[in-house]
Amino acid sequence: MDFFMNLEGPLLYFIIFFAKIIEVSISTVRIVFINKGEKIKGAALGFIEIMIWLIVVSSVLNNITEDPIKVFIYAIAFSLGNFFGVIIESKIAVGLSSIQVVVDQKEGEVLADILREQGFGVTILEGKGKNDSVKNLLFIQLKRKKIPVATKLIKEHNPEAYITVNEIKTMFGGYIK
Repeated sequence: MDFFMNLEGPLLYFIIFFAKIIEVSISTVRIVFINKGEKIKGAALGFIEIMIWLIVVSSVLNNITEDPIKVFIYAIAFSLGNFFGVIIESKIAVGLSSIQVVVDQKEGEVLADILREQGFGVTILEGKGKNDSVKNLLFIQLKRKKIPVATKLIKEHNPEAYITVNEIKTMFGGYIK
């Protein structure tokens, strides 16, 4: 650890910058894992996160009055770490989601068959729309990673479909491939 205390100038700024980005990105993903009930993954990431944090903070606070640029570098890296953490989390896409689709009745069965052919579980309910028009409500539960595939299929086959997407905290039963 003394190695970091003896560094100064551009090399120290570089290390602070990238270590802080990594630490905050890990923190963002850790929070998502914990919120999704992935306790072990969240705890492991928390350990890595705090180790990086301790090293980075101690190097920033060391001689801070003589080198205030470290604070600026730290703050920029914190912001970028949040940005990259969200990008990483969206790529990992942990968890489950539910898509609800509202379409005209005659199009509902066709769309449900297309989605089922692609491995999605679909439940259809009948509903009423504006002016008492008969609608089909399609309910699809899926892994978050599959949302782009499902919404693309829906839009390709029914561009007028009304689509909502919600996250699922817990689910029992049903069909998810």
